[in-house]
Amino acid sequence: MARTLVRGAAIISMDPVVGDLACGDLLIDGETIAAVAPRIEAADAQVIDGSGRIVIPGLVNAHMHTWQTGLRGMAANWTILEYFRHVHAGLATRFRPDDIHIATLVGALNQINCGTTTLADWCHNNPTPDHTDRAIEGLAESGIRATFFHGSPKPDPKPGQRPFWETPHPRSEVERLLKGRFASREGLLNLGLAILGPHYSTYDVAVDDFRLARECGLIASMHCAGAEARTPDGWDRLRADGLLGDNNNIVHGQTLSAEQLRFMLGQGVTFSLTPETEMTQGHGFAITGRLRQLGGQPSLGVDLESGISGDMFTVARTALSTQRAMDNDEARRTTGKLPDTASITCREALAWVTIEGARMLKLDHRIGSLTPGKLADVVVIRADDLNMWPVHDPVASVISQASIANVEHVLIGGEFRKRDGRLLRDDLPRRKQALAESGRRILSELGLPSIVGAHA
Repeated sequence: MARTLVRGAAIISMDPVVGDLACGDLLIDGETIAAVAPRIEAADAQVIDGSGRIVIPGLVNAHMHTWQTGLRGMAANWTILEYFRHVHAGLATRFRPDDIHIATLVGALNQINCGTTTLADWCHNNPTPDHTDRAIEGLAESGIRATFFHGSPKPDPKPGQRPFWETPHPRSEVERLLKGRFASREGLLNLGLAILGPHYSTYDVAVDDFRLARECGLIASMHCAGAEARTPDGWDRLRADGLLGDNNNIVHGQTLSAEQLRFMLGQGVTFSLTPETEMTQGHGFAITGRLRQLGGQPSLGVDLESGISGDMFTVARTALSTQRAMDNDEARRTTGKLPDTASITCREALAWVTIEGARMLKLDHRIGSLTPGKLADVVVIRADDLNMWPVHDPVASVISQASIANVEHVLIGGEFRKRDGRLLRDDLPRRKQALAESGRRILSELGLPSIVGAHA
């Protein structure tokens, strides 16, 4: 099998045993990391010059509705209630299976381009099996590592139609996927459930969905914030019924009390926060600090490329700076002065988009750190670029300065997906055009203006 040696780079392993190397080597053997050391001899390996480079684990985007890639910018000025009205009750209803496919494919490729190697694709616009299958095909064609969270559409109910919040997750579809595409869980793609949860469904539906996920051995991820809860006492009832556990993931979580958070963390429930979208659309501030006070750590996600960029460096920076601002403000109000030092380090923020994301997906034994034996999901950043240089603290430089412009190489399972600053795809012009045509048609069917693709 092919071997690749990154020579003489600053290495941030995110593994407390391996540690960081100011100048070191990383050896990839096939799909796994073979060694991380100050000097490695591997005569048969292709050598990547790491001078002036920082090597980090591949980023993990723990929550994104990738099917909205073709609607980029449309939700930028919408609150969460406008988003529900315009997207779920409107634009989403116009998606054909091929629209889901091209959006998911291009959205996943953009994630790779930005340095993300693992994506939690929260797909809740799949009214037919064809929509689901085409979304999964898009992920597979991109080459990204992903967990496909199978969801359900949320249109306004038609007369005589059962509303989505009274409709359990479709068991037959989950069983179909587990017997087909996801019969093996050892490849690049895994399956999860994007359920409504008690915030967006009746209690009976929530119970049915929780039990389905546990029976199938799948992570059940659900939103908790935004509109008013449909079952306000749902979380406490789930607790009393013993249904909360380490296969549950909550997105946002602003409406949860400190006691609820404490109990959930004790049960192994994970939390995925999307700070920029949460602030923009009206969910509130991310609960980063509230989790930290209780001994927990979040994973982070983009959420909506229809509203913000897909860059996980920006997501991490937003989460860090916002929570620091809140901590500084709290210190001023309670003590009359700033804290003696920053409340959160850049290393902690980098963990949110690497090992914590891997942990949320139950993949931390395989990805999330540059640990020998783990899969070689690796990102090489040009640290001698004008916006990065000079580098005095590689971790701080990655979180505070890095962007998509600095992502030089991206490897997933030891295979180059981006090299020398370029995605290894020959079909990008054709795919971009198809995405533009898809978005333009969807918008036009609802009478919304668009100049998408005009200058592609």
